[in-house]
Amino acid sequence: MRRHGVRTRTVGLGVAQDKTGDGFDVRSLAVSYRDGFTIGEHLHPWGQLVYGISGVMRVSTADTVWFVPPTCAIWLPPRRTHRIVMQGDVALRTLYLASGRTRDLQDEVMALEVSPLLRELILHILRLSMLDPRIAEHDKLAGVLTDLIASAPPGNLRLPMPTDPRACVAAQWFQANPSERHDLSTVARHCGCSLRTLQRLFVRQTGISMEAWRQKVRLINGVGCLSGGSNVTEAALACGYDSTSAFIAVFKKQFGVTPGRYSGVSAGGGAVAVQDRTVGFTHEARFAHT
Repeated sequence: MRRHGVRTRTVGLGVAQDKTGDGFDVRSLAVSYRDGFTIGEHLHPWGQLVYGISGVMRVSTADTVWFVPPTCAIWLPPRRTHRIVMQGDVALRTLYLASGRTRDLQDEVMALEVSPLLRELILHILRLSMLDPRIAEHDKLAGVLTDLIASAPPGNLRLPMPTDPRACVAAQWFQANPSERHDLSTVARHCGCSLRTLQRLFVRQTGISMEAWRQKVRLINGVGCLSGGSNVTEAALACGYDSTSAFIAVFKKQFGVTPGRYSGVSAGGGAVAVQDRTVGFTHEARFAHT
């Protein structure tokens, strides 16, 4: 279906929502989506490892948004309602784990860094399609998979969402318009409150200032541009920076690596340790048919 010109899909009872207890420990799904495609709110009885080998996904739960480039994945425990929006063309490569394989994993949604080993294991399982615990090799692979998920360093591209309707309007505007340079007073008037009120709401409900939240959105948008093949100058412009050098400096201060370094590692399919340095910010950080 379409909403405001953007394609959306509500997940039904297919591979993504197969019932547990059918004898398989792990199922896999490889599917690619165009920029802007939205998978509406849904949940699965299986745990899910959300990963894409290209593009960036915006994974939303009730109170948090995670941005997922190819260097990261999202672990979703069973029955966690979520929504996924594609930023750029996304090649989704996701795994579903039966409840028996999720007992030792986090019972909270979390982002994790994808090491080269975990990436290759995900792709290998996709080639097998399913893991049957009655097959010794499959049983070992499922064990290695859960070990790698459990031991993976936390990813950091996480944005806590405000809950007040006025602050939500501002947050949605910042996400939809990362390159816009409207002053914050104009944004506050659009939200129907004073700038001071809006600033207080962001600090109280997200733990960081509205200015820092907006900058974080811009830089995460830059991560998406870089992961999609844009050069540093193009990414800087898409984030609202007139100066490439200013973008590089802010990006490195925020994540601990330069945009060029991040872009090179992302294109190579490896993992790079990016450390979020926002004060007060809490870490969690071939098209197929649909």
